Amino acid sequence: MMTDHNVLLREAEDYIKACYAELGKTEREAAARLADIQKEIESTGTYGHTFEELEHGAKMAWRNSNRCIGRLFWDSMVVRDQRHLEHPDDIYSALLAHIGEATNGGKIVPTLSVFKPAGPSGSGVRIWNHQLIRYAGYGAEDGIVGDPASVPFTNVCLKMGWRGKGTRFDVLPLVIQAEGREPALYPIPEELVLEVPLTHPDYPAFGDMGLRWYAVPIISDMELVIGGIHYAAAPFNGWYMATEIGARNFADEQRYNVLPQVAELMGLSTASETSLWRDRALVEMNVAVLHSYKQAGVSMVDHHTAAAQFQLFEQREAKCGRKLTGYWNWLIPPVSPATTHIFHQSYDNTIVYPNFFYQERPY
Repeated sequence: MMTDHNVLLREAEDYIKACYAELGKTEREAAARLADIQKEIESTGTYGHTFEELEHGAKMAWRNSNRCIGRLFWDSMVVRDQRHLEHPDDIYSALLAHIGEATNGGKIVPTLSVFKPAGPSGSGVRIWNHQLIRYAGYGAEDGIVGDPASVPFTNVCLKMGWRGKGTRFDVLPLVIQAEGREPALYPIPEELVLEVPLTHPDYPAFGDMGLRWYAVPIISDMELVIGGIHYAAAPFNGWYMATEIGARNFADEQRYNVLPQVAELMGLSTASETSLWRDRALVEMNVAVLHSYKQAGVSMVDHHTAAAQFQLFEQREAKCGRKLTGYWNWLIPPVSPATTHIFHQSYDNTIVYPNFFYQERPY
C-alpha cells in the first residue's frame, strides 16, 4: 500500500517533470530537483516549492481551470509569494496590497497571492471570505437587505463584532485564520475599494436605482494544488466579464433580482412572459454594466469578446500539443450563449493538475 510520503512524491514528480519541461529545463535538472524533494519529504514529511515552481504552477492552474473562459491570459498573471507570513496582521497587510495592486486604478492586473500551506506540524493560512471584496447580506423580516448570497458569512461577521451600515452595498470585512489561531476580523479601508456606479446610456432613470458593483473579483476561498502541496489560501483575480454582474449578480432571483425594476423603467409590461420582458431587461442590464465600467475606466470584457478570446486560447493550446479541458455548463455565457462558438462544441471536463478546488466552509 502506498504511504502518504509516496503519494506526495509521486505527485511532486508528475508536476516537476511537466513544469521543468515547459520552462525549458533538462531532464537532468528535473531529476536533481526530485532527488532533493525526496530527501526533504523523508525528513520533514513535506516539501517547499521554489518561487519559479510556485509561479509557473499557479499559472498552469489557471490554464487548467475548466470553468474559466478567460484562460487566454494565463501566462500574464502576477504571482505574489507570501508563504513567509504567519501572523494575521501581516497577512491582512498582504491582502490589502493585493487589492491595491490588482485594482491598479481600474487597469486590472491578473494577480494571485500564495500563503503558507498546511504542513505536518501546522494548519497554514485560511481566508474565510468567498471573495476579498464582497457585499454583505442582512436577513430581515421583510426580506434581505444586500446580497442574499452573503447572508451566512455576514452573520459570522456580526457574531464576531462587526457592524455594517445596513445598506445594500456594505463591503464585508476580511476574516483571516492562521497557524491554529482563532479567526481574526479586519476592515477593508473604503478608499481601497474601487466601486462603479451603474448608469445606462439610453435610460437616465437607471442611475436612480442606486446600483453599483466593485471593480475586481478576487476569489479567496479556493484551494490551489500544485505537485501535491495544498495552498488553502491563494486568492486570485482576473477582470470581470460583464454577464457575471449583469446577468447573475443583479439578475438572479436569488441574488439582487432587479430585472423587474429594469423592465418597469423601460416601460415594459411584465404581465406576460410572451413579451420577453426578462430577456429585454437582461440585455439592457448588461448594456448598463459595460457602459458604466467603460465610463469609469475599469477593465471588463463582454461575453462575445471573451468567447473569441477563448477560441484563440483553444487554438494556442492545440498548437502547443496540450489537450484542452473545459466545463461546457460554465463556459457558455449566461446571455445569448448560442451566438458563441462555445455553445456548439463539447469539452472534456477531466481535471488536470495543477488546479483550483472548492473547499468546505470553515464556518
